[in-house]
Amino acid sequence: MSRLVSAKEMLTKAKAGKYAVGQFNINNLEWTKAILQTAQELQSPVILGVSEGAGKYMCGYRTVVGMVNGMLEELDITVPVALHLDHGSFEGAKACINAGFSSIMFDGSSLPIEENVQKTTELVNTCNILGLSLEAEVGSIGGEEDGVIGAGECADPDECKKVADLGVTMLAAGIGNIHGKYPANWKGLSFETLDAIQAKTGDMPLVLHGGTGIPADMIKKAISLGVAKINVNTECQLAFQEATRKYIEEGKDLEGKGFDPRKLLAPGAEAIKATVKEKMELFGSVGKAN
Repeated sequence: MSRLVSAKEMLTKAKAGKYAVGQFNINNLEWTKAILQTAQELQSPVILGVSEGAGKYMCGYRTVVGMVNGMLEELDITVPVALHLDHGSFEGAKACINAGFSSIMFDGSSLPIEENVQKTTELVNTCNILGLSLEAEVGSIGGEEDGVIGAGECADPDECKKVADLGVTMLAAGIGNIHGKYPANWKGLSFETLDAIQAKTGDMPLVLHGGTGIPADMIKKAISLGVAKINVNTECQLAFQEATRKYIEEGKDLEGKGFDPRKLLAPGAEAIKATVKEKMELFGSVGKAN
């Protein structure tokens, strides 16, 4: 019996309450455990994001679903948790629906708008029948994520309305944001574009990808303009890497049984917890589980 929930209710509440729910991407057991424990401790709803590349790395979508459902039970996680395909292809979306994901993102932003609309419509019908949440994207997000490369363009508000009107749960719209580290010459988010998109899409929860490295004041302004879901991935990866590097550079892996993977990976897992806590506090989702 799955304890996973659709992201619809948590995001509707977030949009109305002027806060955002974090989507934190998972890559393995340590990642997933750290994020779930932090969400439970802070009583925050949470979305676990899985890219197609990470899904393959973790042996396939059914393995991911089994691992997450097992953890929800064994760790007695009571906060709302959605398991979400991140930047999915049309075929990837269908595979995750069959595997038991509770939320899907179909990224048709690189397609002609007519094809994006047609494929999104098909998935809207399927997700509605099964009670899953669906995220669509208009205007590609800059940077690269598992081979999906975007130029960081700003979405057309009219195209956003066209896709939102199909009945998707949430909409990711490019507003100058990028995946990965932001370059020194980054111009910042286009709040003018975001405001125009919200004016066209109304109560639709909006999604901000590339949450790593965006200044806190910009995050808060984006939330005030309708962003209800913010994706974080690179920041957790960097925190994990830095803590693991420190452990090894200090020679702790050579002390006693410090080479045991449970000990070797522990500092990185704690660093992820600290990062997730910081983001949940910034997004305003702490204590919003009920």
